[in-house]
Amino acid sequence: MAEADNEFLSLSDLESELDSIPIPMFFDRNRHICYLEMMLELLPSPYQSQEINRLTLAYFVVCGLDILRSLDRVDKEGVINWVLSLQAHPQDEAELSNGQFYGFHGSRSSQFQPNDYGNAIPNCSHLASTYCALSILKTLGYDFSLLDSMSIIKSMKNLQQHDGSFMPIHSGAETDLRFVYCAAAISSILENWSGIDKEKAKEYIINCQSYDGGFGLTPSSESHGGATFCAVASLRLMGLIEDDILSKNISSCFINVPLLLDWCLQSKEVGKKNSSSDDYLSNSILKSGPLTEKLSIPSFCLAFGVTQCYFLQRQAATDGGFQGRLNKATDTCYAFWVGGVLKILGAHKFIDHEGLRKFLFTCQSQYGGFGKTPEQLPDLYHAYYGFCAFSLLEEPDLNSICTELGTTIGPVQLL
Repeated sequence: MAEADNEFLSLSDLESELDSIPIPMFFDRNRHICYLEMMLELLPSPYQSQEINRLTLAYFVVCGLDILRSLDRVDKEGVINWVLSLQAHPQDEAELSNGQFYGFHGSRSSQFQPNDYGNAIPNCSHLASTYCALSILKTLGYDFSLLDSMSIIKSMKNLQQHDGSFMPIHSGAETDLRFVYCAAAISSILENWSGIDKEKAKEYIINCQSYDGGFGLTPSSESHGGATFCAVASLRLMGLIEDDILSKNISSCFINVPLLLDWCLQSKEVGKKNSSSDDYLSNSILKSGPLTEKLSIPSFCLAFGVTQCYFLQRQAATDGGFQGRLNKATDTCYAFWVGGVLKILGAHKFIDHEGLRKFLFTCQSQYGGFGKTPEQLPDLYHAYYGFCAFSLLEEPDLNSICTELGTTIGPVQLL
């Protein structure tokens, strides 16, 4: 009996065995596919707290398998029917003007059913859930002519605020750049921009640019990698900046040039080399003569504008990864949020690609997927944006993504 017992590893021994497996220093596509297939069938118990975001988790899995060129692993009809069942529908045309939003619920737990007393049904459909739902449907090839898209577009107007921002639901929620981005992405996917006042949204985005050139989630807040992606991608989706703006007309970037120069003077790694002193540079900035003669500022910094210089700072020299905020740890997801901004602006070539790849490999899990940082367990959020980052790095055997939408479903309809 003892001999038989020895034939089997205890759970702790098995965990030790798995932990001892070296993390591969190559993109382990097959293992990532297995990881997503497992998540498609059964989510681990730690995801119970995310039940209300089940549609978002499905987005990470389905669109992740698409990037990995393994969409054939998905029951397309079953997933499409499930997603469609989560859409909120008005009872009649008049309800589209009642202030509510008729998009998609995040899960069954936020989709209340009518009772026998005729009480009103709380409508908890959400902009982010709607973006995820439409992305899944588009990825799976659903015919949008069969979708009640006008209810989404018309009621989305109810969510835009006077300052141009968006709330994600019709009542009692915060407003910030994440939901401006969701509204822009929804409009792009549905090829209908009548649900968003683009000029107001543009002004809100501009007001979110911080003193250092990045964007905060709200006006006057700290610059953040994810918020800046939402800002720049929204402007691109709305057709307010050109693709690869670096090689074209940078005036459409809505960048405050004095802020750019001020920020470059403070950026020792990117914006200032072989200079004498801060005081000399500060006093010389507005004096006569070409700035590039007075300051040893790389020409691409002057061409990029403040936002691009902000992002080149975010790539850490120590491990090659990207930070979301100053003095924060590098993180897998910012390889996409920050790398995506540089891609949109035509500045992706200035990334240390090899350094970024090496950092991402340290976050790649032996179980498949990616963790937030090295040696952390994988999760769907960081796994998906790890796949997106490798797609931007043109990893073989991956589908290319439409950077602005974060999926493979381009091209984008610009109006």
